[in-house]
Amino acid sequence: MAVTLKVTDGDEGEWAVLRVSGELDLVTSPVLRQRVHDAVADGRRSLVLDLSEVLFCDSSGVGVLIATRRLIRSCQGRLRLILPAQGAIDGSHVNRVLAALGVRRLFDVYPDVPTAVADESSPLSA
Repeated sequence: MAVTLKVTDGDEGEWAVLRVSGELDLVTSPVLRQRVHDAVADGRRSLVLDLSEVLFCDSSGVGVLIATRRLIRSCQGRLRLILPAQGAIDGSHVNRVLAALGVRRLFDVYPDVPTAVADESSPLSA
């Protein structure tokens, strides 16, 4: 049975929150890309991507994350990723992939949504 990508959205104050679960790969990454574009088209400039339940991420998934960062920066927005140390079964797969590729430092990373949307919180170190 193939694992697919599921994206649910919600709001936390001024933040649009996209909760992503499943596999973020060549086949499914366009779904996330479209949801991000939809949020920006709706005027959302503060975006949290909760990736704690992503089980697999390949280079196309990383490409979507980098493109999302570029898009949000181009409209003077804010992007925060949820990549907990212990999530998605045995630890955040996306966290490990971003670190292995040397691009994790590009993102503001938080352990959970409440921390990410709090004004006084600081991102986890890279």
